[in-house]
Amino acid sequence: MPSLEEELFPSTPGKFKDRNRHFHRCFASTSTMFLWALFLIALTASYICFQSFMDSGNRYFTATWGGHHWEKNVINSAQIRRSHGGMSVLVTGAAGFVGSHVSLALKKRGDGVVGIDNFNNYYDPSLKKARKNLLNQNSIFIVDGDINDSKLLVKLFDIARFTHVMHLAAQAGVRYAMENPGSYIHSNIAGLVTLLEVCKNSNPQPAIVWASSSSVYGLNEKVPFSESDRTDQPASLYAATKKAGEEITHTYNHIYGLSITGLRFFTVYGPWGRPDMAYFSFTRNILQGKPITVYRGKNRVDLARDFTYIDDVVKGCIGSLDTSGKSTGSGGKKRGPAPYRIFNLGNTSPVTVPMMVAMLEKHLKVKAKKNFVVMPGNGDVPFTHANISSARKEFGYKPTTDLQTGLKKFVKWYLSYYGYDQGKL
Repeated sequence: MPSLEEELFPSTPGKFKDRNRHFHRCFASTSTMFLWALFLIALTASYICFQSFMDSGNRYFTATWGGHHWEKNVINSAQIRRSHGGMSVLVTGAAGFVGSHVSLALKKRGDGVVGIDNFNNYYDPSLKKARKNLLNQNSIFIVDGDINDSKLLVKLFDIARFTHVMHLAAQAGVRYAMENPGSYIHSNIAGLVTLLEVCKNSNPQPAIVWASSSSVYGLNEKVPFSESDRTDQPASLYAATKKAGEEITHTYNHIYGLSITGLRFFTVYGPWGRPDMAYFSFTRNILQGKPITVYRGKNRVDLARDFTYIDDVVKGCIGSLDTSGKSTGSGGKKRGPAPYRIFNLGNTSPVTVPMMVAMLEKHLKVKAKKNFVVMPGNGDVPFTHANISSARKEFGYKPTTDLQTGLKKFVKWYLSYYGYDQGKL
């Protein structure tokens, strides 16, 4: 049996040469593989860098904002055209239901208005585009962009120097949160924080009015809902994100001196409304001869909502802007206490869903095919009812449109917008 020394250094010279050549071949093969591995790594890294460069380039070349013409549109739209007490307002979610109405009302009285909207597909984007066209016809410029884009927001503030922000951009809807929860975090929390960061660093800081929701009252059973009631029992993710927004805005008010007003909307309806809302989808299905699903609470109790007409809500939004007070920070540093307020904007007259359906039937002159179903556990609450005494005291908020009148106006708009022959109904 050969010794270890013989294994390493064989006595026969030929065998030693053969093994030496074999060793070099193995070493050469390993070196080649190592070089090939380095080459592949370098190639992969180059491809990733190139792809990143191309993506950046594509984003640059396909950007929907920037450039001299774009900046000129922003400046013109933000210009205040009334002689006394005018404001320049950035309206987020401006192509949305409430956002478009508020933008038009502000522009009509001579305030500067610039809108921003990302035109997502939560519901038919063509309706948002139609609202945008309406705003453009009234000399309101809408930026196609996302409130999470901090560079875009900084650019807008550099150009326009907004005195106020009307923050209405949000992922709406209670039931959709069960399908796409991430969209609520992206818009209602991350987007809010991005906007607040830009606002607190602006000089001067704008005053902020933003849309919370009556949904924050959650499982609260005390009626009517008052701003001092508990809001720590949300019944849906949507409600939870709005409650989180109230806590976040309070923090920015406390630390950075931002003037903050939160508005808790109660079931806003009317012309140019949201297709995901019950009154809107009921109208569509009734006209198409399709059955509608009417939810009921436990023990067959009818659901009730404090339906609030859009014109009344707009008056509340503008009253909030006019009385918002000033932010007290400069360059992100607080120099004194600033206003922090929360108001209910409702109608104070809850109406059951079956009563609302009966009103639609009257205005449409069509009988609905109704399926009554027990409300599933999807985050909806059985009733809402607003106490509006604080808003009435602070800026004279007083709703004047009852549901019967408001639905009549909505139906008239709906039939016109979707091309129905009203004479045949």
